[in-house]
Amino acid sequence: MMRRLAAEFVGTFVLVLGGCGSAVLAAAYPELGIGFAGVALAFGLSVLTMAYAVGHISGGHFNPAVTIGLWAGGRFPASLTFGYIFIQVMGGIAAGGVLYIIASGQGSFDAAASGFASNGFGEHSPGGFSLLSGMVIEAVLSGIFLIIIHGATEKRAPAGFAPIAIGLALTLIHLISIPVTNTSVNPARSTAVAIFQGSWAIEQLWMFWLMPVVGAVAGSLIYRFLLAQKD
Repeated sequence: MMRRLAAEFVGTFVLVLGGCGSAVLAAAYPELGIGFAGVALAFGLSVLTMAYAVGHISGGHFNPAVTIGLWAGGRFPASLTFGYIFIQVMGGIAAGGVLYIIASGQGSFDAAASGFASNGFGEHSPGGFSLLSGMVIEAVLSGIFLIIIHGATEKRAPAGFAPIAIGLALTLIHLISIPVTNTSVNPARSTAVAIFQGSWAIEQLWMFWLMPVVGAVAGSLIYRFLLAQKD
C-alpha cells in the first residue's frame, strides 16, 4: 500500500509540475512559442511518462476523479479510494509549492494577479465562458476521459499502449477546454494551484471538484454497462 501511495504522490506531483509549470513559467513568454497548445502537450506528456514510470505500481490514476470513476466502473476497491484521493491532493499541493517557489524567483511574479494556472469560469475563464459552459465541458470531457481509460486498460486492449492513448486523450481534452476553464478534469490539479492563487480560484474550486467527479462517474457507468465486453 505504501508503494502504491508513493507512486500516486510522485505521479500527481510530476503531472502538476509539468502541466501547470509549462503554463506558469513557459507560456508567459510568447517569444518562446509556447502557447496553450504547448501547455496541452505538457499535460499529456506528463501523464504519459508517469503512467509508464509508476503506473504498474499504483495503476497510474494521478487524479481523484479517475480514482472515483474507476471505483464506479468496478475497477477499483472502495477501501483504497480515500487514501488515493488524499495522497493525490498532497502530491499536487507539493508540486504547486515547488512551482510557487520557482516562479517567485522572478521579481514581478504575483500568483494572485497572474492566476497561477488556476481554473476558473465567468470573468476568470480564459475566454470569458459562463459557469454553465464550464460545468458542461468539465463533466463531458471527464466522462470521455474515463471511457478512454476504461477502454485502453481492458484486458483485450493492445498491451502496453494504454499510457499513449491516455496521454493523447488528455492532450486533446486540454486543446478543447483551455479557453473555457483552463482545463481541470482533475480536482487535485485544480486544488494544487488554487491555494497559492489564494482568492477567486479557491472560491470557484467547488466546481472543479464536482463536475469532473460527476463526469467521471457517468463515463465509467456508460462503459461498464454499455461498452464493456462481458465474459
